[in-house]
Amino acid sequence: MSILPVSIYLDVDGVVNPFSPLGVTDWGGEWHIADAGILDVAYAPELVAELNLIAQHPAARFVWLTTWERLAPEFLCPAIGLNGREWPVLSSEGWDAGPEWWKLTALQKDLATAGADRFIWLDDQLGQEAEAQSWADYQQDRVLCISPDPRRGLSRRDLAAVRDFLG
Repeated sequence: MSILPVSIYLDVDGVVNPFSPLGVTDWGGEWHIADAGILDVAYAPELVAELNLIAQHPAARFVWLTTWERLAPEFLCPAIGLNGREWPVLSSEGWDAGPEWWKLTALQKDLATAGADRFIWLDDQLGQEAEAQSWADYQQDRVLCISPDPRRGLSRRDLAAVRDFLG
């Protein structure tokens, strides 16, 4: 029996790299700061370790869906130890001219060509994008959308939901 891929669309800022994080991480540790070559990023090492473990799941197909675009695998990954240098990168090029959110358009196109029946969308802006929310609601059980607090990023609970969805 073959395992059908589950595409996991990952944003960076507000998800992996929280905006001006305060206090401790969701794991109870200190935020780490890394020089990603173009700017400093805050991250939780435990989050990076968990993402690396999830990426080893036979159904997981991670895809960069971030304004960082190719800078994510090139600069972010080596700076924080995320094993995402080979993940596909979706681009805003050609999709950012219209009124639609370029990420929704790029994700829809990727889903049509990737052969993934189910998908996970991790983006702190999802809660503010009505069209994306409406489209995701229409997908019902095919999708897991997580829109973390941009000052905290992904949490242990969020990653547990991702693991459960992957099966």
